Amino acid sequence: MQEALFDAPAPSAAGDAARGDAGPPADGVPLAERLRPHSIDEVVGQRALLGPGRPLRAMLEGGRLHSMILWGPPGVGKTTLARLLAGACDADFIALSAVLAGVRDIRDAVERAEAARARGRRTVVLVDEVHRFNKAQQDAFLPHVESGLLTFVGATTENPSFEVNAALLSRATVHVLEPLADEDLAALIDRAQAALGAPPLTEAARRRLVAHADGDARRLLNAYENLLALAGGRAELDEPALEAALGAMLRRYDKGGGAFYDAISALHKAVRGSDPDAALYWLARMLDGGTDPRYVARRVLRMASEDIGLADPRALQIALAAAETYERLGSPEGELALAEAVVFLAVVPKSNAVYEAWNAARDFVAADGSRPVPMHLRNAPTKLMKSLGHGAGYRYAHDEDGGYAAGESYWPDSLAPRRWYEPRPRGLEQRIAERLAELRTRDVQAGSRGGGEDGPRRR
Repeated sequence: MQEALFDAPAPSAAGDAARGDAGPPADGVPLAERLRPHSIDEVVGQRALLGPGRPLRAMLEGGRLHSMILWGPPGVGKTTLARLLAGACDADFIALSAVLAGVRDIRDAVERAEAARARGRRTVVLVDEVHRFNKAQQDAFLPHVESGLLTFVGATTENPSFEVNAALLSRATVHVLEPLADEDLAALIDRAQAALGAPPLTEAARRRLVAHADGDARRLLNAYENLLALAGGRAELDEPALEAALGAMLRRYDKGGGAFYDAISALHKAVRGSDPDAALYWLARMLDGGTDPRYVARRVLRMASEDIGLADPRALQIALAAAETYERLGSPEGELALAEAVVFLAVVPKSNAVYEAWNAARDFVAADGSRPVPMHLRNAPTKLMKSLGHGAGYRYAHDEDGGYAAGESYWPDSLAPRRWYEPRPRGLEQRIAERLAELRTRDVQAGSRGGGEDGPRRR
C-alpha cells in the first residue's frame, strides 16, 4: 500500500529531478509514490507525532527504534513513517502485506533479519494491514520481537485493541495517525503542481479537490493525476474539469470498522447530550456512508430505553413507530421518520434510571443464589398446591385501599429489600418519584418490613 505525507514547502527543481518527481510517470508509478517523502523535513501533518519533541521525531532524530503499531485511516503516512524510521536507524527494511503474505513469508523475513544481524545491521519489518493476519501469523513474530532480532511495525486502519493479539500489542507502542488537515492537502497540491509543471487550479476546484480527498493524501494525488490526464492542454484547471475526473465523491466510511462504530457512538452521545442538530448530522453521515437504516432504527430503540426511559415513555413509542415506518416506506422516504425519532429523543428529558436499575438487578441475581419464592407469592392453580400453602395469605392489591396493599412484601423471605430504581427529577419520572415516596410512607405506617441494607423496599 502506498502512503504519502508531505510538508508545505515545495521542493526545488533540482531536488525533483534527483528524485525523479518531475515529468511523466515512469513505468506507471503513481504520483503519490513518486512524491513520497525521503526525510522527516519533507513530511507534513501528524504534528502530534512529528512536531518538535514529539515521540516519532525524537526517535527519528535519535536513531532509536522500538516495535510499534501505526493506526490511522488510509493515505496518512503509515508506510512512509515506517520507511523513514528504518532509514534513520540505518536498518534493513522488509515490507509485507498481510493481504498476500503467509507464515512462509514471515519465516523468510526472519531469515533475512538473522543474516542482517550477522552483518551487524538491524531489521525493520513492516506488516501492512496487520489486522488481516490471523492469530497464528501474528504470534509468529513474538519470539523475534522479544529477542530483538527485528523491530516490528504494524500498519492498520482498524482498532488494534480488537484486531491485534494482546501478546503482540503488549510488545508494541500504538501511535495514532490522524487524517491530514485541509491546509496539509493544499500544500500537497502545490508540491505536485511544482513537480509536474502543471497548470494552476481555480480556487473553487482547489477546494473541491481537498474536500474530495477527505484527509487522504494518496486519494488527493491520484485524483490530481487523473485530472491532469484528462485536462489536455488547458491553461487552468476549473471545477467542471475536476468533477469529470472525480466522479462521485465518496467520504471515508467503513460499514463494519472503526469509523462505523465511532459514528454510531457520536450519534448516541449527541442524542444523550440533547443536541438535535448534531444528532441529525451523525444520522446523515451514517446513512450517507451506506449504513443499513434498519440498524440505525435498532440503535434508536436502544437510545429510547437507555437514555430517556420513563422520563418520557413516548420516546420508545416514537422510536418503534419510526422503525415500522421505515419498513413500510424504505429509503429515502422512511429515513425522515428516523430523523423525526432522533430529534424527539434529543429534545425530551433524559433518564437512565431504569437502565441502571436493570443492570444492578441483573448483577445481583447473577451473583446470588436461587432463593425460593415465598409461599404467599406462589402460583396455586391446583387443589394440591393450595393444600400445600401456595398463595396463602396473599393480599390482592385491587381490593385494598387505593389499589395498594400497604406493608405487603414481594421479596424472598431471606432477602432484605433492595432499592435499585431511583427516578430522576426530570419529566414523568419526577411524578413517579412522588408516587413511590407516597407508597413508602404508607408501608411505614402499616409497619412493613423495610430498610434492609439499601433502605426501604420499593414497588
